[in-house]
Amino acid sequence: MVEMTFFETPTDEADGEWFTPTDHSRGPWDGDACHAGPPTGLLVRAMERALPDVRLARITVELVKPIPMAGFHVAVEVTRRGRTVAGTRATVTDGEGTVRATATGLHAALQEPPLFDGPLDNSEFHKPRLADAQPGPFPIDARRHHGRPGFSGEAVRMRYPPEHREGPGSSTVWMNTAQLIPGETPSPFQAICPLADCGNAFSRHAEPWQVQFANIDLTIALHRDPVGEWFGSRTESWWQPGGVGLADAILFDDEGPVGRALQTVVLRAPQSD
Repeated sequence: MVEMTFFETPTDEADGEWFTPTDHSRGPWDGDACHAGPPTGLLVRAMERALPDVRLARITVELVKPIPMAGFHVAVEVTRRGRTVAGTRATVTDGEGTVRATATGLHAALQEPPLFDGPLDNSEFHKPRLADAQPGPFPIDARRHHGRPGFSGEAVRMRYPPEHREGPGSSTVWMNTAQLIPGETPSPFQAICPLADCGNAFSRHAEPWQVQFANIDLTIALHRDPVGEWFGSRTESWWQPGGVGLADAILFDDEGPVGRALQTVVLRAPQSD
């Protein structure tokens, strides 16, 4: 079986590692631009490698310009070193040196020995069971917009709870995706990034041929590492008449909640052909 990945094997260059996306990374709005989820996974990868002994707890990505399918560099620096809290900053730049995305990482050291016998949770979140979910299609078909294969293809697998309804509205989903890089197992934080960047699609108020709803940032905060190969998202969104929205997702695995993903969304009339 051919291994499906979001990127080809990276190469080392003076400006940081160079990554060439596969078709699986292509986003829904522009055939020449990436879905932001897989590149966010690479930013997490860089941050985790920069501070391997201090767990990454949060990443905030600002999507300055579309991330090109032609390829890009990822570079990282440590901005704060501490025994309890540390920080990183990473950038995505294209082949001409133009910044396409910036990200800040917040790292928090784990307490040893643990403070409690198990997690404490007062959210009253009722987690769906993966075993009850049924396979289904990704809600947005990229081919409808640019006619090219993309993120919603074979490398992204979906499952939905029995009460799921197709179409706009808040939703609960399960997702399993391809690996980021050939021959490399992603960390749990890296692996959940593609799902985390889909909240604007999962909780849309209209279809993309009626309103475009692209996110301009992404914050992922994880209070623990997700477990397994399937991750879940329960997402709600708010759209305002002035063209700004917010998508808010509870992220979980088959054991319970793991964190949240938040996206600022810009709303625009669809471009005519």
